[in-house]
Order: sequence, then structure tokens, then C-alpha cells
Amino acid sequence: MNTKANKPAAKPAAAERVKPGGLGSRLRAWREQHLYSLVSSLGRLLKRPFATGLTVGVMAIAIALPLGLGLALGNIERFSGSVSESREIGVFLKADVTVAQARDLATGIGARPDVAAVVVRTPEEGLAEFRAMSDLAGALEVLDENPLPTVLVVQPRDDGDALAADLRALPQAEVVQHDAAWRQRLSAWLAFGERLVQVVAVLLGLGVLLVVGNTVRLDIGARSEEIAVLQHLGATDAFVRRPFLYLGAWYGLAAGLLAGVLLAVAGLLLQGRLSALVASYGSQFDLAGPGWRGSLALLAASALMGWLGAWLATGHHLRRTRPVDV
Repeated sequence: MNTKANKPAAKPAAAERVKPGGLGSRLRAWREQHLYSLVSSLGRLLKRPFATGLTVGVMAIAIALPLGLGLALGNIERFSGSVSESREIGVFLKADVTVAQARDLATGIGARPDVAAVVVRTPEEGLAEFRAMSDLAGALEVLDENPLPTVLVVQPRDDGDALAADLRALPQAEVVQHDAAWRQRLSAWLAFGERLVQVVAVLLGLGVLLVVGNTVRLDIGARSEEIAVLQHLGATDAFVRRPFLYLGAWYGLAAGLLAGVLLAVAGLLLQGRLSALVASYGSQFDLAGPGWRGSLALLAASALMGWLGAWLATGHHLRRTRPVDV
């Protein structure tokens, strides 16, 4: 009788029993770790609503200020009728120039390569516009004849400076109105405002990073013993840093949402007064917000700033507390 055949099979060695998981199990573990850090960091925020509200409120104001200034500049530029594109030149012809002669002159000017369009405005059309103005309608009744000249409204293709100089040299021209200096000043003010918004955005963005970094630093201090144990057990910096990065991202996302709400409320409060002001000039104007794309960009940028602030804070702590082999 063969005793070897009745012998139970030997158990595999421990090294053979414990085999590393495949790529699928590693991805599942990675996903579960990130999901746990995401949910647990949100839970830490919700456990301290008052402190979280203060931090998010400060961050939201710092985010809303430069964004509100940028939106205000955009609306001012839009309200001004895109000043950079408004280059019309008004040519007031002499009183002895007839409408037929003005049309012939307009045809010749319109043939120039630097002219986009020419519109002839007759004295009758100008008088009708003045009559439509209630403040001047009574004064026109005492006039025996129409004192307005024929006007050519010229739309140049470029800035129109050279064209305006040539139009002033025409013998039929009495006055050439080209408000280039006014437009240049306004454009310069708008450019200065844009640069000011950029500087304020950078400064307040640094403030947001400091607020998040300090808040995460306090949270790290409260969990310093736990972090020290994890480091001595061999936890990587990425593992220790992960929940704090999600914590900073949650702060930034909440601040972005609150900043969007603040801007929307401010727009609603200003729209009524602005509509009444614009209506007094016989026009309409609605404030333009960031739109859905701008809102998504705001949320993404806010979350990124919160993540970056947390990364800086955790990186500083981990460099100081990383175990050293001796």
C-alpha cells in the first residue's frame, strides 16, 4: 500500500498564497480610497458649520470682488456701444451744398478703400430728430427756416484719423466731427480698469490661498498624532495628503457657489435702478452675468485654489514631520 498516495497535499507556501491583485483590484482600491477621502472631508466640514461658514464667507467675498469688477467693466463697455468699434465721422457740409451735391460727394467718399459706408442725412431728417426731442420741440417753432445742414455720416474701416484729415480738407465741409481723442481716453480708462481687475484678482487670489492654507493647517494640527502614526506605519505622503486636498477643494467649491450667489443678488439689486436710469434716456439695457460657462469656470477655479492652498499647507507639514531613517 502506497502511503504517499494517502498523504494530504502540502499547503502552498505563504509567498505563493499571497499574490498581488491585478490592475482591476488596484483601480478599485484607488477609487475607494479617493471616494472615502471625498466623503469624509465633506463630513468634517458639515460637523462644524459655523467655522466652515466663516471661512467660506471670507473666501467668497475675496472671489466675488474681482469677478464683480470684471463683470462691471464688461457691462460698461457694452453699454458704451463698444467704443472701440464706434468710429463714425460726422461731416457737416456748408449751407450752400444741395442734397444732390451731397449725394454725389457721398458716392465719391464711399469709393475710398478705407471707407466702410456713407450715409447722407438731409436737413429735413435732422429737423425731424430734433422735433422728437421734447426739450427742443418748442424752440423749433419760432424758426422761419430749417437751419440744419446736410450731414454725411462716414463709417471708416480703421481708426479713421487719416480719413478725418482728408475730409477736413474738402471744400464742401464746414465742420468734421471725429471724437478720436474721447474714444482713446475711454479706451485707456477701460484698459486701466482691466489691469486693475487683474491686480486685484491676483492679490485676493493669494488671500484665498492663505485662508485655505491656514484653515487646513489648523485641521492638520488637530490630527497631528494620527498623521504621525500613519507616517511611522509607512503611509505615503499622497495617502496622508489626500483628505486634506479634498477638504481644500470643498472649501473652494463652496466659496465659488457663494460668490456666484452674491453676484446674482447684486445684479438683481442693481438691475431695477439701472433700468430706470436707462429708460430715462429712451433705451433699454440688461446687466450681463458670467453665463453658465463662466459659472462653471468660476467653480472650477475656486475648487482649484482651495486644492492648491491645501496642498501647500500639507506639503509644509509633511516636510517637517516625515520620519528619518537612522
